[in-house]
Amino acid sequence: MISINWSLLIQIVNFLFLIWVLNMVLYKPIRNILIQRKEKISGLQEGIETLDGKAKDKDDAFVSGLKNARAKGAKEREILLQAAGEEEKKIVEKINKEAQVELAAVREKISKDAEEAGAALEQQLDVFAKAIGEKILGRAI
Repeated sequence: MISINWSLLIQIVNFLFLIWVLNMVLYKPIRNILIQRKEKISGLQEGIETLDGKAKDKDDAFVSGLKNARAKGAKEREILLQAAGEEEKKIVEKINKEAQVELAAVREKISKDAEEAGAALEQQLDVFAKAIGEKILGRAI
């Protein structure tokens, strides 16, 4: 049978003293380390969230800048294409005018050569007519 005596009281005091010593030596330092670790992790987590937000902002700014640059490039390309089209029209008109001037000169030269050939043939027409007549008739005319 269990008897309650002064040894029970010593065991209770011993148990309470052991709990107090363990709390001071073992549990409090471990809890302090866990609290510091939790604070450090939460601080790192906040830093990560801050940096993630900054990265998203920079990415959005980059995408926006890229869109603006593409739009500006497209506008400049359109302006250059229009200028090139106008320049092309001017060059084609100039070439057409020069070709028409050359064509008129060639036509004039051909007309002049045709007139000269016609005049030369008219001068020789009597000679040719006489030769043809002699050949057809078979005698001198």
